[in-house]
Amino acid sequence: MARRRLMGDINVVPYIDVMLVLLIIFMVTAPLLTQGIEVDLPEADAAPLDTAVTEDNLPLVLSVDSEGALYLNAGESKDTPVTGQYVIDNVARVLSRRPDTPVMVKADQAVPYGRVVEAMVLLQKGGADEVGFITDPLDPDALTR
Repeated sequence: MARRRLMGDINVVPYIDVMLVLLIIFMVTAPLLTQGIEVDLPEADAAPLDTAVTEDNLPLVLSVDSEGALYLNAGESKDTPVTGQYVIDNVARVLSRRPDTPVMVKADQAVPYGRVVEAMVLLQKGGADEVGFITDPLDPDALTR
């Protein structure tokens, strides 16, 4: 009886097909992953967030657009303006489940300072002890102007 010789090659064509399908899926969904409202952030020479903090918990971000409208990245209405009470209730709900969630304010640079302070007060009423600001990196040439 003739013995069959084992085939030592692997067929990689199915793996390439799967890789190409995944590539297409990621290319289509990547633009949809940008969250929040478009704001013109101020520039600041600040240290970036520690990735160890944001790795496990996505930050809770309260956005303030140029008109002063509030947007929260938690809850049902992420792309529609929300009220102050909505912010307080949802921040309290998120922080009661995950108290170590980072809380950030992302405000347009054209927004009056008072409106940004109001947004921070809403976050504090919701239970946020520490609130950070999201800014764009400072242009090194801006320091010499």
